[in-house]
Amino acid sequence: MKTVAFYTLGCKVNHYETEVMIDQFSTRGYTVKEFNQKADIYIINSCTVTNQAASKSRKYARRAKRKNQDAIVVMVGCYPQVEEKEVKSIKEIDYILGTSGKNNVVKLIEKKLKTKKNKSKLLKDSLTYQNLADFEEMSINNLSETTRAYIKIQEGCNQFCSYCIIPYARGKLRSRKPNNIYLEVKKLVNEQRVKEIVLTGIHLGAYGLENNEENKLVELIKLLSGIEGLKRIRLSSIEVTEVNDKLLNLMKSNKKLCPHLHLPLQSGSDYILEKMNRPYTTDQYQKRVRYFKNSISDLSVTTDLIVGFPNETIKEFKETYDFIKNLGFSRLHVFPFSKRKNTPAYDMKPRVKGNIKRKHAARLRLLNKRIMSEFNSNYINQTKKVIIEDNTDYESGLY
Repeated sequence: MKTVAFYTLGCKVNHYETEVMIDQFSTRGYTVKEFNQKADIYIINSCTVTNQAASKSRKYARRAKRKNQDAIVVMVGCYPQVEEKEVKSIKEIDYILGTSGKNNVVKLIEKKLKTKKNKSKLLKDSLTYQNLADFEEMSINNLSETTRAYIKIQEGCNQFCSYCIIPYARGKLRSRKPNNIYLEVKKLVNEQRVKEIVLTGIHLGAYGLENNEENKLVELIKLLSGIEGLKRIRLSSIEVTEVNDKLLNLMKSNKKLCPHLHLPLQSGSDYILEKMNRPYTTDQYQKRVRYFKNSISDLSVTTDLIVGFPNETIKEFKETYDFIKNLGFSRLHVFPFSKRKNTPAYDMKPRVKGNIKRKHAARLRLLNKRIMSEFNSNYINQTKKVIIEDNTDYESGLY
């Protein structure tokens, strides 16, 4: 077994963890193939935040087996963590692994292959929520050909939004030690020509909060900014309530910290926000965003929106549409509501019909085109620095 292929669904945390697994297999002498090529092992790093994500996870497992019926197909991540029985019933999947244990995935698979008389579908003895207690340390030594690296610094979520399965899949808040992050980034910059990093986590703004360290994220950014050769630091999604003045002032003064905030909104209706169990009102969100944009003149603010949440009528949708259209976003990410088992929203009624959800999502995506155009027009006749992401093209002299 010397070839392996990966397919990754979902968030930036998943993409980071896939890079770690690729690095591990490469170190052990495996050749990494494209997913559409024939390989001996296929690993699907799954997502289950929506029904569509879970469906895609199943689809790619079946596609892998069709490509090579003798291959070992492994499903890892959030989907098997919360739907263990369902995933085990999929005949094309040989082994499963939850959201922990990825740092040891090669040894786990090879051990199972040596003892195939044990037909257990589990790579680990347990996938339970209670076992997700400690931050699983992992790092990338050799990165795929890119100058941008995702760096996972935090795991878990305690927020329990009514629509979200992720706290059950990822467990409680836990944060990575700053020195381990520093050493990984420094090595990537010095040895892999990484120029830009994206700090990511399941609940990024809660970094350090399990130990009541409120400004741990700011301290980490300052620490990483001292790495010579690192040109840019980005933040992935962060709650509007977790951007304090210390972080904002750092974004103004630190040239390495990109002036961009992704602040998930989900709805512009207070009634729906309450149903979602979100930690703010529209008035609080609006005041914070305007304060941020007044503080940093060229700040880019992007957001997430869920359409068709249970109880959302034309009235609530119009409130959302009107709320976002003049708030100065640079981009919207629009998602139709997808009910997930074992979340409070699963049984909420009345539900919004599929055709209504599609219609409203289309309207918001059309609005997004206008919003993006307006934001981009602010930079006409301006010169901005860019970072070349692809090492191959950079070295070949194409840029």
